Amino acid sequence: MSDMEKARWQSDLTLIADAAREAGAVAFGFFNQSPEVWWKNEDRSPVSAADFAANKTLETILRKARPGYGWLSEETDDDADRLSRETLFIVDPIDGTRAFLGGQKVWCVSVAVVHRGRPVAGVLYAPALEELYEAVEGGVALKNGVPFTVSAAGPEEMSRLAIGDDLLKTFPTAFRDRVTREKYIPSLAYRIAMVADGRLEGTFVKGNSHDWDLAAADLILVCAGGGLVDIEGQPIVYNRAEVTHKVLCAAPTPRLGEFLAAFAGRRDS
Repeated sequence: MSDMEKARWQSDLTLIADAAREAGAVAFGFFNQSPEVWWKNEDRSPVSAADFAANKTLETILRKARPGYGWLSEETDDDADRLSRETLFIVDPIDGTRAFLGGQKVWCVSVAVVHRGRPVAGVLYAPALEELYEAVEGGVALKNGVPFTVSAAGPEEMSRLAIGDDLLKTFPTAFRDRVTREKYIPSLAYRIAMVADGRLEGTFVKGNSHDWDLAAADLILVCAGGGLVDIEGQPIVYNRAEVTHKVLCAAPTPRLGEFLAAFAGRRDS
């Protein structure tokens, strides 16, 4: 990466961090205020006035600042124009809307800059927790300005995993015996951030996650010493025509092989 690119992505990081804070403040104004709610995806997923307001804030700030970048957001109708752009913003104005509407604090604004299919700047802002995660390609992961890394726990230690009990039951017994299940974490982006900052050793992501759930958290995890990969061990490519993904695994880089092997050894595989 050239010095010019480093400066560009660092400038983008500053931009998206400021935008995430502003959007987070807008969303937080609706928190515990019973905002209007609609349903999408065949009435399976809620979206609220807070989601739309935060999305408008992000889009106004970011598209004005970088008119040449493409745009992909959970709360904006998809535009195929993004596929022609080398660089774009991928955002989720509120990741964890159900938690937000239920008065839980684990929700966040997710903003990433993606260049040629991979994130180069990423921010997760959780206003109710007063936490800001940020990372830039080639840099370190920061939480409220303090560097952090993934867990150093090895295979011989108990692993704290965010994983459904139904899935864990299918894993080899020797693996299950070394796992402590984390309670459900309603924001996928925040769950991956918990792997990044060492509170979890890993998580498996069920199929049908989306680019906007993952892009910012992916980079933060990579910069903390981990990886988010598919079950073949390959990193995600973003900004394709299809923005949904199959089963994924997030873990410290030294543990990915172990977790993927356990997944492959399930009884129903």
